[in-house]
Amino acid sequence: MEISMSRTADILLTATAPAIWGSTYIVTTELLPSGYPLTVAMLRALPAGLILLALVRQLPKGIWWPRTFLLGALNFSFFWAMLFVSAYRLPGGVAATVGAIQPLIVLGLSRAVMGTAVRPLAVVAGLAGIGGVALLVRTPAAHLDPIGIAAGLAGAVSMAFGTVLSRHWQPPVPPLTFTAWQLTAGGLLLVPVALTFEPALPVPSVQNLLGFVYLGGIGAALTYIVWFRGLSRLDPATVSPLGFLSPLVAVVLGWALLAQDLNLLQIAGMVVVLASVWLSQWAQSAPAAKTVSPRAAPSAARPSAL
Repeated sequence: MEISMSRTADILLTATAPAIWGSTYIVTTELLPSGYPLTVAMLRALPAGLILLALVRQLPKGIWWPRTFLLGALNFSFFWAMLFVSAYRLPGGVAATVGAIQPLIVLGLSRAVMGTAVRPLAVVAGLAGIGGVALLVRTPAAHLDPIGIAAGLAGAVSMAFGTVLSRHWQPPVPPLTFTAWQLTAGGLLLVPVALTFEPALPVPSVQNLLGFVYLGGIGAALTYIVWFRGLSRLDPATVSPLGFLSPLVAVVLGWALLAQDLNLLQIAGMVVVLASVWLSQWAQSAPAAKTVSPRAAPSAARPSAL
């Protein structure tokens, strides 16, 4: 069950996306105005999407219009809105822990939608990852806000559906174009929601602007190009566990930049998280044991998106 060099390179490159997403929590709490989760999500998605759309100069066609808006809602609009609600109401590590259930949801959805076999080791790796993240963020300062937890769970389900459907439908365009479509659609969907449910954003400070530029340019445009590239080459059950790196990075940044405590249990959690990510990749590297549905079969002949 060796992992080929090209597959390893794809996994490592894709892993940079959730690693960078781990900085979302500290940027949100330290650089952005508090109390505007919907507006912040919209400003993270729409400007980046429009810039990428201007670069690719290609719009969806036919069935890809409704698919783009559905995926934009799942991967960006709803997911980010829930992410920011969770980040505002929970400590960063706790917010990440709630979302750590996502790889297990992806395993079930991959089976239901794509006919992918559920490998027992992958389930073990997913459970270990959740346990590792729990160790990682379990501190006396952690508190459990019900609304924050509900938002985190809803976001995890949304992202899981978006991950599986992004792979299942196999877009006929490169990841750059696919990212431009979804970011723009997701941002547009958030505009009326943000205007309806939140007050006008105050004049942003230089600090706020830096936060928005970082989250939109690096935390959205760049990382999602890498993420969708990974989904075009790897199955969702391989890509999704890489998300465990996000809470790990969030905790490390909290320790390094905010002088938050880092005890032995948290260090043990880091080791467990990294081990679970490795185990999940090892489990998925075995020869494919799939029961592919007739609808999914034609997509196997599609050439690589890059």
